[in-house]
Amino acid sequence: MDVIQTKQKINSYIIDSQEEEIKRIALELHEGVGQNLYSILTGLQFVESGITEQNMKSHVREMSQLIEKTIQEIRLLSVELHPPTLSTFGLLPAMKSYLKLYTSTFGILVDLKSTGEEFSLPERTNIAVFRVCQEALANIAKYADTSKVKMSFLWTEKELKITIHDFGKGFQLEEHNGSHHSSGLAIMTERMHLAGGTCAISSTIGEGTLLELSLPL
Repeated sequence: MDVIQTKQKINSYIIDSQEEEIKRIALELHEGVGQNLYSILTGLQFVESGITEQNMKSHVREMSQLIEKTIQEIRLLSVELHPPTLSTFGLLPAMKSYLKLYTSTFGILVDLKSTGEEFSLPERTNIAVFRVCQEALANIAKYADTSKVKMSFLWTEKELKITIHDFGKGFQLEEHNGSHHSSGLAIMTERMHLAGGTCAISSTIGEGTLLELSLPL
């Protein structure tokens, strides 16, 4: 086995291990911490119903509202870590579900279009492509300074092509070597490579950044 194959196996093992841990944490947040908070909320609501003193009643209600907000944030975080729809329904439904969360969080509208007949992918491939799209969208929120994004899925018999265009301020790729942004792009490229696909990034100052993913069957 040559050095490149060994490196690929190591990278694949690391990514798979990370995904298993992320999945475990997401489940624990939703089923463990989330359920515990819900039990506390139910108890507080019961206590509130038996309180007659108005100031104390208002204080308990405020605590209940804070716990409700925390439960919602945990649910959103759990979905962001590992969308349950990804394993159950596949890549496209999971992406649609995530984009609702993304827009509500960052205020960036994503116009998603899918052309062709969607086909099922192995779970490992679904996760890889989803993570690349997720990382691209996170970079857009951090760096692009834009309010709209176009995203397209093109399904053919030979491959799946995904494009993400942010229409933001753009950047010079060569100026970001060694930066956190550059490492994020490198991880995206590596994930697609391990899934058997490719990741191409181009950017023009004032016109935005275009990400093109290709996944041959």
